[in-house]
Amino acid sequence: MIYPKSIASLIEHFQKFPSVGPKSAQRMAFYLLRMPVSEVEKFAQSMIDAKHNTKTCEICFNLSASSPCEICSSSQRDKSTICVVAETKDLIAVEKTNEYKGLYHVLQGLISPMDGIGADDIRIKELLNRLTNDEVKEIILALSPSVEGEATSLYLTKLIKPFGIKISRIAFGLPVGADLEYADEITIAKAIEGRREL
Repeated sequence: MIYPKSIASLIEHFQKFPSVGPKSAQRMAFYLLRMPVSEVEKFAQSMIDAKHNTKTCEICFNLSASSPCEICSSSQRDKSTICVVAETKDLIAVEKTNEYKGLYHVLQGLISPMDGIGADDIRIKELLNRLTNDEVKEIILALSPSVEGEATSLYLTKLIKPFGIKISRIAFGLPVGADLEYADEITIAKAIEGRREL
């Protein structure tokens, strides 16, 4: 079916979102067309506001309304620990636990040669610059257990070791409430590898 130019353009723009295929883009476009004009205007304004009012923290590269961000500028945070994450969404996931009270460093990606992303394309140099003062005592790598996450973790470990700073990695394995029989081999292997003494 050939859509009017305005609808085709809307569908095309929705398809630019990650994991949105042609059918999902079409559904979103038609949902938007059924919304009242006032709601569409609010939706459009919220996108514009988010784009104009979001900054990248000059210290940790977190997305924030200010720079430095609320975490980096807080006197309540433990400045001796930096948790390294790939994206701001990972930082938010860690923050939701209310368990971690240190600082963060957002790499803004992972090393992925298949996608043309090398070490110079993410915020590794900036992380190393943060380690030159004696305040940092531990780096926690909170990167996904994917091939890219593993490659980035190994690369960072190699670079950080000469600083004499403790390097740890979050444990991976079975989620709470999961049945062992339904877990895949890699998940079980990671759970055994990340075991701790009771």
